[in-house]
Amino acid sequence: MGRDQSAEDSSESGHRTSSASDQSGSSPGEQRGPDDDTAPGALTDTYAAAIQHDLVDLEPETTLIGVVRQPPPWFHAAVEENVRELGPPSSLLEETKTAEEELKMQGLCAEGAHNAAWEQVDFVSRYRTHLETDADAQDALTRLRERLESGESIALVCFENTNKKCCHRTVLREVLEGE
Repeated sequence: MGRDQSAEDSSESGHRTSSASDQSGSSPGEQRGPDDDTAPGALTDTYAAAIQHDLVDLEPETTLIGVVRQPPPWFHAAVEENVRELGPPSSLLEETKTAEEELKMQGLCAEGAHNAAWEQVDFVSRYRTHLETDADAQDALTRLRERLESGESIALVCFENTNKKCCHRTVLREVLEGE
């Protein structure tokens, strides 16, 4: 499904062209401008295990984009590309993990500790601030918005099952949707 890429890779190469572009009269890979009548692509999110175990129903033309700052080697097989600039800053991840471990020591279950740690470190606000102020994150957001506007459907991919745990990709999706 995916292709191996280095952890530093955040290139846009290798994404699938949506069927909408095939029907628009454009040739595959042709860039369309904002004045074209192309419908925006769909934006969704999921987690790696759901892809690996076929637990998620995505349209075949959906591009699977990882948004992980430090992906393990196996992650690249689950996605077509990874945009590490859209992962939370390492310092925020470390602070959240420390808070989560302390909460587990106090007796919270893994999911409860994870979600409580998010609240404790004000994860959502701090991650949104990162997306608004970091130049590399801003560039990556612009590239994803352009791809969506051109009709490409995208699924943001990370690790957390959001039925149980909070995940930054939900915040990222809201930002991309203008919320």
